[in-house]
Amino acid sequence: MLVKRLLFLYTLSIMMLSCGAPSNRGELIGVKQKKWFGEKPYGMVLVEGGAYIMGKSDEDIAQLRNAPAKTVTVPSFYMDETEITNSEYRQFVYWVKDSIALSLLARKADELELGEDNKDGIGQFAFKDADTTKLNEFQKYMRENYYDLSEDIYAGRALNWDADLAWDTEDYYDSNYAEVMDSLYLPPELWYNGEVKIDVEKLVYSYTWFDAEAAAAESKRTRTQFIDRKPFIKKEKIQIYPDTTVWIKDFTYSYNEPMHNDYFSHPAYQDYPVVGISWNQAVAFCNWRTNFKNGYQREKGKPNVSRFRLPNEAEWEYAARGGIPSGTYPWGSPYLLNDRACFLANFKPLRGDYAVDQAVYTVEAKSYFPNDFNLYNMAGNVAEWTNSSYNAEAYDYVATLNPNMSFDDENRKVVRGGSWKDVAYFLRVSSRDYEYSDTSRSYIGFRTVQDYLGSQKVKMK
Repeated sequence: MLVKRLLFLYTLSIMMLSCGAPSNRGELIGVKQKKWFGEKPYGMVLVEGGAYIMGKSDEDIAQLRNAPAKTVTVPSFYMDETEITNSEYRQFVYWVKDSIALSLLARKADELELGEDNKDGIGQFAFKDADTTKLNEFQKYMRENYYDLSEDIYAGRALNWDADLAWDTEDYYDSNYAEVMDSLYLPPELWYNGEVKIDVEKLVYSYTWFDAEAAAAESKRTRTQFIDRKPFIKKEKIQIYPDTTVWIKDFTYSYNEPMHNDYFSHPAYQDYPVVGISWNQAVAFCNWRTNFKNGYQREKGKPNVSRFRLPNEAEWEYAARGGIPSGTYPWGSPYLLNDRACFLANFKPLRGDYAVDQAVYTVEAKSYFPNDFNLYNMAGNVAEWTNSSYNAEAYDYVATLNPNMSFDDENRKVVRGGSWKDVAYFLRVSSRDYEYSDTSRSYIGFRTVQDYLGSQKVKMK
């Protein structure tokens, strides 16, 4: 009986092996990928796309004539429910600080010819590929054919993020570690009040991006689909620490030193919107946030998410309106107070009176009531960077489908929403203003968006 069972199992296994992989029978069945399950990003809300009248549908009291009414359509997207806060931006700053420290420590370990096996000192911070015997075939190929031939001998080397950085001087591992960490701080002659500070000029974020619009323009000009992509791969390096001096520079003959000293660093302001961020720094933050999330996705074997970016001004206005057509402000009404005579946003209501709305400077990002899309402070608090370049006549020629105008050589970028120091006119959802991309202000922040992938979610009329 046992022999018959063994013979049956052997015969069955042979039959299964002979069948091989399932045949497509000569039919078009496609190449199936992993099922995509879209997830709402943390801290964001879904803004369902649709058509709306962009621009001023009411009186243009400033007579700027830069936002004529125009019906446009925007696809669905996710948007941060609040402005990016000091706490959230500090995560970016800390990541850059840690990555620079790990890089310097790894280079020092490499100079000393120390490997990961040295667990008691700086050796634990060695590059992950320091031990070439543990590399897989792909890593060996890349190192021999690309990394070893690069002008930067450390290009492409993997940092050891598993090693624990010690920032307290009492916990330094050895003298080599102390030497490296000391290089990140200001020299003693620049200390005051006994405080040892990080040299924030060394907090530089480097990244690359592909200029798809310029590449498409070149392809259109040459009528060639396959163009040389190298000229359109841009490399950026930017200092990312906020300019805290904006609280003093923006206001002549005004005492704002406490905000300069504490606004970004003190925990009392951690949930307040970050300011002192240029447009260029906001774009760098978006790049980091995308890479940070997709790094996690790859570790879990999941598909990459769509990139985080600044909203274009059509998306921003659509989101600010909260689904209310022809509304003057995000809450829909043309009035600045509710039925209990409370102001509905943080701005400058009266000449010289900043406090009548219960705030002198900025307020916490989740203050006042959100609009019908559940977005906070789309009017007031801080004005917000968009991805759009400013042109007074842009509405006359931009497309009606997801309109946007973005030029690399145009340094004026659109800001929307008004701020804590602005009068009510700039709080209107249709009001447009601009600032230069390399400029930081105490009244300009930002929030990010992410494209909604998959089936289109749109509001049906």
